[in-house]
Formats: sequence, structure tokens, C-alpha cells
Amino acid sequence: MSGNWMRTAIVWVACLCLSTVSAKIANAQLLRNDSAPPAAAATGSKTQQAQTAAPTAAVPTGKRRLAQDVTISGDQTWVDTSITVQPGEHIVATVTGKMHYSDNETDADAGGLARNFKDLIRVLPYNAAGRGAVIGRVGDAAFAQPFLIGAKCNVISYSGGALSVGLNQMTVDTGTGSYAVHVEIYPPDSNFVAVKQVQSMPGIDPALFTKIPRRIGDKDGNPGDMVNFLIIGNEDQMKNVFQTAGWVHVDADVKATFLHGFLESMSKESYLTMPMSQLYLFGRPQDYGWAHAEPIQVVASRNHLRVWKAPFEINGQMVWVGAATHDIGFERDQRNNGLTHKIDPDIDLEKNYVEKTLTSTGLVSEVEHYTPDNPLKTAKTATGGEFHSNGEVLILKLNDQAKTQTTTASTTNKR
Repeated sequence: MSGNWMRTAIVWVACLCLSTVSAKIANAQLLRNDSAPPAAAATGSKTQQAQTAAPTAAVPTGKRRLAQDVTISGDQTWVDTSITVQPGEHIVATVTGKMHYSDNETDADAGGLARNFKDLIRVLPYNAAGRGAVIGRVGDAAFAQPFLIGAKCNVISYSGGALSVGLNQMTVDTGTGSYAVHVEIYPPDSNFVAVKQVQSMPGIDPALFTKIPRRIGDKDGNPGDMVNFLIIGNEDQMKNVFQTAGWVHVDADVKATFLHGFLESMSKESYLTMPMSQLYLFGRPQDYGWAHAEPIQVVASRNHLRVWKAPFEINGQMVWVGAATHDIGFERDQRNNGLTHKIDPDIDLEKNYVEKTLTSTGLVSEVEHYTPDNPLKTAKTATGGEFHSNGEVLILKLNDQAKTQTTTASTTNKR
């Protein structure tokens, strides 16, 4: 990424954050709603809940395993329910109560407040819903993606783990009031199949890795990030699994993407589409870029990756080769003394992040950690930054459900 573009991006974001334009003008120019006409943007929390509530999963057919009541007060972001959810289990919850914020006349219900211009500078745990919404999370806080509970929900946990419920608010934000959350856990459906951790997959062998460069590079051929994951599945499967896991497709055009980021500033994809530089594998730039981040922070910090369609197949199946890194700040580009992103040198953490987020969707059937011959364990990026790894490559095989699953529904009812 060029130093000039990055400087421009920082100036734009700083100007946006410090802007003193009126809320009325901001609404006219910047607010955009993904699923409702502009008039709906000004309505109350009931409309917001209708826009963001998860489509319910199938009614559980098994016997209820447990039930528990939890109270969330306005000074809490997350509350541990002491419930450990098993993979495939249904989480059925109902919520009552109100939450009041001193800077808002309207009380929030479980669906959250209608979003407004101030939300642009709030980093909410679940960006698709308003402040004060009741949300949930299953598993490790470092990887688990929040989901909307709202007034009621019935979601399936594909990954399993500790269940927490909380408020969709910043840690420095405090409301008055409380929500009463009633949680019931039901067993997996009879057709549920958990993701399998396997020791080997057909076609994943030393011969395969003679066809895959160990590193991607820039347009001048300087070696860069490590190839650290493969996905086996067709293009629709690949796109579905990323979108379902909350990753956002990054546009390729710098100017169009930057403007798009501002026009979408009130949507779930706030700023995520800020561009990543083109890097090369198999003689061409990436076919797809995907990013995970929060609004505002994306300029300096985001999880991101690039994928290329491989010029070969594995047992008749399409293969996507990827390189994932975590931007954690800025550093000097040693090629031209410009400004560029600094990546977390422990790139295995980002590989793990990819695994955790994608396997939580229910669209991955098998996972393998493969160590090629002469594994790459330490090197420098194309811009001069150092990184290290255990040398393993993550292999994810997608299941047939990923071919037909609709992204809109799957993003919200599978956790």
C-alpha cells in the first residue's frame, strides 16, 4: 500500500471524526441502511430490531437440556452465563427489559436503539445492531463472533464453548436499567455433523506443495507474506464461508473503495472495504481479499487475507490458496521509505483466527494442519517487516451445505 494513499486515508478519517457538521446534514449524506428505505433509518428500536434480528433456526426437536436466567445491567458489557454449549446445540433465548442512555431520549429495548451519526465513532461489538441491543457470544472472546439475541432468538452453535450474553455498547459506555435474559439449551438436530479434525486428507501431500510457492510477492517479485492456508471448495462455497463468518470482501479499486467506505459508514461493513495492496501468486494479483475489523480502527488494525484460485484441482475439487496476516499498526516501507501496515510477526495467530471464524459457520467439514517439507518458519515481508511461524499450513475442506446456503440467513443463525 502506498505511503501517499495511507496518509490520505488517515487525514480523511481524522477529518471525519472531528467533523462538526450537523446531525441533520450527516443523516442526509452519510446514513445508509442495508435492508430498509431511508425513512426507516429514523424510526425507533422496533424497526431496528426487525432489520437485524436473526432468522430463527428450525424448532428444536430434542428435550431441553437446561434453562437459566441471567440479568444484564447497564454497566456490564459481557456476562458469563456459566453455560458451556456443545457443538450443534440450539441456544433459545427470550429477553425483557429496557436500557436508558443519558444522551438519548428514547429507551432501548433488546433490539437496540436506532443508529445515528454518533455511532460512526462508536466501536460496537456487533456493528449490525444499535447501541443497547442484547447480544451473545460462544467460545473464546479472542475469536468468537457476537450474534444478535434481540427480544428472542434460536441459534445453532457450530463451534461450542462458553456462552456469554451482553450489551451492544462500548466498554466506556454505561446505561441505566437492566435486561432479564432467559436461556434454554436444546440438543443438536439429528442431521448435525460436527467439523472433523483429521490427520490427513487425500491429495494433501508433498507433491501438492511442489505446485504452491511458499510465499506471495509484490509486483517487482519481492517475496512477502507466507502462504498459510488452503480452502478446498468451489467459488460459491468459498465466498459463502467467509461471508457467513463475518468477513467482508475488499474492493480492488483504491479510490472507489475509500469513498464506498464512507458511504457505507452506518452499515455492517463500515470501513472494512478500505483497500489492501495487490500482491501476487501464480503470476497474478489476488482473486479475492477479505477483511475482519471494526469501524475507525480498520485504518491501523484489521484481520485480512488474500486468496488465489489455484491452477490445479485436488481430486476434482477447486482449491483456493491464501495468505492471512493481522495488521497491528504502521511502519516504514523499507522499499521506498513510505508508510505501510505493520503485521503481527506471529502470523500463526492470524491462521488460528481464520480457522476459528470459518469453522464456527457449520460450512467446514474437515480441518488438517499440514507441515510441508522444509517448512517456512521465519522471513521478512515485501515491505521489510519480520514474521515467524510453526511452518504449518491450514487446510479447510468445505461441505456441501456451503454450495447452496444463503448468506443472509447463515450469517445470523449459525454460531
